[in-house]
Amino acid sequence: MTRANRAIVHTEFGDASVLRELTREVTDPGPGEVRVRVAVSGVNPTDWKQRTGATATSDVPAGGAVPNQDGAGVVDAVGPGVRGLAEGDRVWLMLAAYQRPGSGTAQQYTVVPAERAVPLPDGVGFAAGACLGVPALTAHRALTVHDGAPARLAPGALAGVNVLVAGGAGAVGNAAIQLAVWAGASVVATVSGPEKAALARAAGAGRVVRYTDPDAAEQVRDAFPGGADVVVEVAAAHNAELNLAVLRPGGTIAVYANDGRGGPLALDVRRNMVLNARYQFVLLYTVRPEALADGAAAVNDALAGGGLRFGADAGVPLHVYSLPETAAAHAAVESGAVGKVLIEVDPDI
Repeated sequence: MTRANRAIVHTEFGDASVLRELTREVTDPGPGEVRVRVAVSGVNPTDWKQRTGATATSDVPAGGAVPNQDGAGVVDAVGPGVRGLAEGDRVWLMLAAYQRPGSGTAQQYTVVPAERAVPLPDGVGFAAGACLGVPALTAHRALTVHDGAPARLAPGALAGVNVLVAGGAGAVGNAAIQLAVWAGASVVATVSGPEKAALARAAGAGRVVRYTDPDAAEQVRDAFPGGADVVVEVAAAHNAELNLAVLRPGGTIAVYANDGRGGPLALDVRRNMVLNARYQFVLLYTVRPEALADGAAAVNDALAGGGLRFGADAGVPLHVYSLPETAAAHAAVESGAVGKVLIEVDPDI
């Protein structure tokens, strides 16, 4: 008997109004794949950017595309050749829709390569699982690209390392703060105002600085007299001057976004040479599989050990929508909702 799959689909690029709920047929996993019954889907900026076509590398397929890279649920079927996962396993998903436009998590059932489904630690809920993926793995990558960095974070792995997190109230910024603190680093975060400062402190930042303050660099240097070893950067152009003012010689600026406030990133070659600065650009889609696996393992260790938490008390307010409200969820992220936007796909799991 054919089972129905409620899915959110768009057949063209555009604003959130292009998203429609359809009923599709549940498909079986092929070799190396698993089918997951999705409990919660997570929405990230990358999802609405792909929906608009801003970051698309090809046209929307004829059958339409299902949005959202992140989610969590239960393995419903296992394809030939899969090892380490079984029917009934609780998992969180990463890069579900990457090069697979029909496999996004805004649907009841999705089929993904087995390596994109990661066992969810005991005691960790599906909502937390759907908060991982893009934010947590991006943060892990940004924290493991400096000179002498460990491949996988663990308690003590960043002992003695000074980390500056730009945009400490954002989803990636929050994950970077939590993971860096869990790994033993000293952390300063920059934010725009008092409400976001409270969120960055809740995440565990030892000091929070308003980047709009005229003496922002002096405040960071007060916390890090020798300079920042690593900058986790969300606004590369806007923060370029601040970063050069606080980076230690040989330090690394890990850039995962450029929010457009400062225009294109222009580098002062001489000043960067004097610092022996390293710029590492981070885009999860093209990170090596081995690094993704290391990140997933570290994220799970942090989850299990209480080093990575979600909710307002951890600096990540959760905003929950139903599957039919997916367009509203996308619009919320696109308009800059602070915290994490989730879609409750199947509350019966």
